[in-house]
Amino acid sequence: MAENKDFYLRYYVGHKGKFGHEFLEFEFRPDGKLRYANNSNYKNDTMIRKECCVNKKVMDELRRIIQDSEIIREDDSLWPQPDRIGRQELEIVMDDEHVSFTTSKIGSLADINNSKDPEGLRCFYYLVQDLKCLVFSLIGLNFKIKPI
Repeated sequence: MAENKDFYLRYYVGHKGKFGHEFLEFEFRPDGKLRYANNSNYKNDTMIRKECCVNKKVMDELRRIIQDSEIIREDDSLWPQPDRIGRQELEIVMDDEHVSFTTSKIGSLADINNSKDPEGLRCFYYLVQDLKCLVFSLIGLNFKIKPI
């Protein structure tokens, strides 16, 4: 695998509504730092912010997941635009590629199938699911987050 110095990933999903700005965001930096933030104002909940460092093996696996997804080849021009329901953003810098995607929140697979670019949006959707699973596992391994 290539060095991680030319690697960066950021994902954001959120909306502004009855409870203010609620969002989930995480990023992997080239130095191996994972930053995580989850802001839910429901029932006056507080923002969760966590940071940890991951080793080269985790960064290599992250690169592999992105390469296998082939998301770099996609184009978000036909994807649904962010709306009052919310927005998603995915930014990836890998080697000499820099891509950034923006779309609305995806409620179900029907939203994907009814879009103008179902194949591309499906690629995005499943990659995001894999990334969130990885991040939640890493955060769960490093921190105890218990509801009060």
